Amino acid sequence: MSVTSVPRALTIAGSDSGGGAGIQADLKTFQELDVYGMSAITAVTVQNTLGVHGVYPLPSSAAAEQIEAVGSDIGVNALKIGMLFSPDIIRTVAEQIRRYDWDQVVVDPVMIAKGGAELLRTEAVQALKSELLPLALVVTPNIPEAEVLAGMNIRSMQDRREAARCIHDLGAKIVVIKGGHAMDMEDEVIDLIYDGTMFTELTGKWVKTVHTHGTGCTFSAAITAELAKGMSPMEAITSGRAFIQAAIEDGLNLGQGHGPTNHFAYRRRHQEVHS
Repeated sequence: MSVTSVPRALTIAGSDSGGGAGIQADLKTFQELDVYGMSAITAVTVQNTLGVHGVYPLPSSAAAEQIEAVGSDIGVNALKIGMLFSPDIIRTVAEQIRRYDWDQVVVDPVMIAKGGAELLRTEAVQALKSELLPLALVVTPNIPEAEVLAGMNIRSMQDRREAARCIHDLGAKIVVIKGGHAMDMEDEVIDLIYDGTMFTELTGKWVKTVHTHGTGCTFSAAITAELAKGMSPMEAITSGRAFIQAAIEDGLNLGQGHGPTNHFAYRRRHQEVHS
């Protein structure tokens, strides 16, 4: 196998010392899906399952140099964007994406940690909407994030559809509004997908657990990995949904708070099926 035939994925995000989210979750996911993972770290966070205890953003130039180092040498088939924190970092990342003309871009608009810590400054939201969303092939907000991006409250599936239209109008080609925060859930979680023409609903089993730290990072990383391997966006989203479903269902039960998901559950299930 030549070097250029290896699918390559880049994650631009923050570091999570607890290993459940951010750069760590992304690289684990890339590895589990047979993709060579690379990273550009935007911030160092002090985290465990009980919450975020510190955020140390890097200078925007550090992000730019990391992206340039990867883009000018190894190359990138697909990339995902997670925690960016500030308007300067957002503008820098957007500039680099345009420079390399990357079009397989997955944006996970990380704003608030599960414990409530701010991971995207309020003044950065407009930069995210104007600079990054027009570059996104796929954007994967949860319901609270979709409310911020669309500027509206979401209480029903009809609200979600309207929010998806609003976010699509900001430039993202495909909008995936995740259903994990829905108020009307019973036994199922419904992720809503909108491509500008039609709506698609992906349904999964609702798992009653507190061990959901990093679900958004892992889901978007799985989509990115599958895009890097040549899947269509819809195939990649469907596969990513299966990956995170397995990761939540086969919990690791680590820590005293919101524990991480099981990044090797999907691979182990496939091994068992084919053994």
